Amino acid sequence: MSWIILLFVLFIASVKTRSSKKPMTVSVILPAYNEEKTVDSVIKTVKALNYIDEIIVVNDGSLDATEQVAKEAGATVISHTKNRGKGAAIKTGFKNSKGDIVVFIDADLQKLVPKQVDKMIQPILNGEADVTKTKFKREAGRVTELTAKPLLSFFFPEIRFEQPLSGQFAAKRSFLNNIQLEDDYGVDVGIVLDADVMGARVKEVDIGNISHSMSSLYELNIVATEVVRTIVDRANSYGRITMIDTLGKSIRMAVLGLSLITLGFFFVFFIRIRPSYVALYLGLAIIIIGIIIAAYYIIKIIRASIKTILRPDGKSRNLKSFFYMHSPLIVSALIMFAVLFTMLGSVHVDEGKISVEPAARNVIFWKQPVENQTIDIRGPYTVDSALENEFSVIRTPQDALNTLELGYGDTVIIGGQSYTLNQTIPGEDSIMRIPYNARIALGLNVRDVIRDTDLRNYFKDIYAEKNISLSTSNITATEGIIIKNTASDAKTINLYLNNEKIGTTTGILKDGTYKIYLNGYLYKTIQVDNDSSQNTFLVTKGNNVVKIEVAGDAKSSAEFPTSDKGILFYFNLPSG
Repeated sequence: MSWIILLFVLFIASVKTRSSKKPMTVSVILPAYNEEKTVDSVIKTVKALNYIDEIIVVNDGSLDATEQVAKEAGATVISHTKNRGKGAAIKTGFKNSKGDIVVFIDADLQKLVPKQVDKMIQPILNGEADVTKTKFKREAGRVTELTAKPLLSFFFPEIRFEQPLSGQFAAKRSFLNNIQLEDDYGVDVGIVLDADVMGARVKEVDIGNISHSMSSLYELNIVATEVVRTIVDRANSYGRITMIDTLGKSIRMAVLGLSLITLGFFFVFFIRIRPSYVALYLGLAIIIIGIIIAAYYIIKIIRASIKTILRPDGKSRNLKSFFYMHSPLIVSALIMFAVLFTMLGSVHVDEGKISVEPAARNVIFWKQPVENQTIDIRGPYTVDSALENEFSVIRTPQDALNTLELGYGDTVIIGGQSYTLNQTIPGEDSIMRIPYNARIALGLNVRDVIRDTDLRNYFKDIYAEKNISLSTSNITATEGIIIKNTASDAKTINLYLNNEKIGTTTGILKDGTYKIYLNGYLYKTIQVDNDSSQNTFLVTKGNNVVKIEVAGDAKSSAEFPTSDKGILFYFNLPSG
């Protein structure tokens, strides 16, 4: 029975052992260059800790017996064929190690004791830190005090370690896998900076007295140069040097990509090249290139921003730098998208105005004030059927009449039938109610939507009679026009009553004959020859004389009809 109980206890113990958390393994890396005098002592000190799983000495091209001494001391030795630098040796050792915790110790340390090594490792084993670095009492620290600390204070003021260049480190492999180790003496400070930015838990451990070989001024100059380069490179990479850093370059390139996209849309919508497909293909190519550049660098910006600002420990760093660096990109992107959405509409260029029609309404910028308007917003218009019994009435918004350069009370001839233009009913500011026969003649259907820049295309070559605005109420005047969809060379015509100017109109005036009506009858037919010196025509009724003066050149999208197409003017004059 006792055997059964013993077996049961052993089984429970084995289950508990298997279920317990696997202990972390530890690798120690010793970079060594011509350290035959001290490497044996350092290896023996490390071996005194029974939980160390492996010791790797990276012989960095030594010219002495470093490799042989390290092997005799029981370490695994990996040799470089030539001296490549401390950082390169550390990288080689790390690459060939297996431990969950990796410890870096200089091979030239003198009087190192196991307790000092243990102090480096225990905070990570106990879950107190992800990275440990050492501080210790020593005679010199010239590179630290004269180069590293001033630069760190300027670019990374949050780092307050007493000895950022101690040279002895321990770190979790999971952390080291996510950083770029330097190839030279900048490796120590590089680990400190990467750990700070990535939000790793870093603990500075005091290991007491320690000493190693004193470096010459020449050697210190090399160390200082590599440390400075590493700090400045990290400051660039992590957005600590405004507008000349890596992040700034990505932001500028992202803005370039967005600008190329905008340029491509300009080619598609604005640039007129013959044949037309050249502009289309060129514009699409520029847009694609811009999208690729913008997407690539925006992804880099997001990754860099996450690294720099959004720390794993939930603490934010460098928010001021984030604002200064990213706000230009954000504002530029908003502007670019606003421009692009505007360009998704069609663009219409005409004499006297530039029309940019987005998805909603048409924005018109007048080059010269027309009826005191410099900016107007029009359309689109929805076609609907006419009201009951309004077979000869077209109800249309004022904006549409402005585009057609007509007014309420004017008439248009569509399909041989006359239609009077009338106001829309309340609540239908964008509805055009057109009778059936007129819709058929114009090629329109109920619920069709007409953009403002397309309106003249539907009414192109339609004959209309419009009332002329006069400065007197003694007479009325009507002019005939043919609606055109683009502006052409035209003439300005001034109207005078008894030598007093009462009105002005503009239209395309071709050579030919034109009809003038007076009080319901054909008054006369005039002959217009633009090369002739005759530029005035008279209409007389009793004591009233109307003078028609062809005054000068202009631009217009309305054409005066010759006698076979309609009337030039219709006047109502009193007899007195």
